Amino acid sequence: MDSGLTVVTSPFVNVRLTSTISGFEVLRKFNRGITVAEMKGNLEMIVGAPASGMDLELYSASDKFLLNMDNNEALVGSYPVDDGCRIHVIDRSGGQLGEFTDLSKVEKFELSDEAYEKKRDTVRSLMKEQRVGRFNEEEMAKKKAEAAAREEKQKVAADSISVGSRCQVQVPGQPTKLGTVMYVGTADFKPGHWVGVKYDEPQGKHNGTVEGKQYFQCEDKYGAFVKPLNVTVGDFPEEDYGLDEM
Repeated sequence: MDSGLTVVTSPFVNVRLTSTISGFEVLRKFNRGITVAEMKGNLEMIVGAPASGMDLELYSASDKFLLNMDNNEALVGSYPVDDGCRIHVIDRSGGQLGEFTDLSKVEKFELSDEAYEKKRDTVRSLMKEQRVGRFNEEEMAKKKAEAAAREEKQKVAADSISVGSRCQVQVPGQPTKLGTVMYVGTADFKPGHWVGVKYDEPQGKHNGTVEGKQYFQCEDKYGAFVKPLNVTVGDFPEEDYGLDEM
């Protein structure tokens, strides 16, 4: 009985492509009306293998092997090529897996700093001409002086802080914290002066050890290092949470 319905098949199909010379999978659209030979020609630029040395294997969307697409004159649409299926390209020309992605074999262009310095069409030469960044001596000197002045203020603040003092720490963007000063001085992890604090609550980052060096001791997550200007020393008793029993 004629139902009057006509099944229309899309002239294009989306397939997944893999090959023996690449570990990558790519998605491409092909016209079902081209021949297998024409498809191989299109695949040359995608997988990097010559069409004359290609064998094509067709897999289902669930990666089950279906058949070999071994008739170059046959139309792609004459094979059960559906959306989501996979076509695996086997290169018989001698290509190796990773041949086109292994950058260790690529000859690299290298230029010495001395040779680069002599060139006049570089970013560095442009920055010099326009006195930008580190090539602006006045600006760099100003920034250096400002940094030295800030560090001097940090040192003065550090000199007024004693180990064992109760303190309040106020770091911009963070809640105010109470604790005890455990360390004052310079540190190996970063230049400048630092204050090591043991917080009353687990609001810190470590236990007094940073990058393998122990500066003071406390429970994990109770310790932190802050800049001296963020520390105020005073009578800051530990908070009483009203617990009658322990």
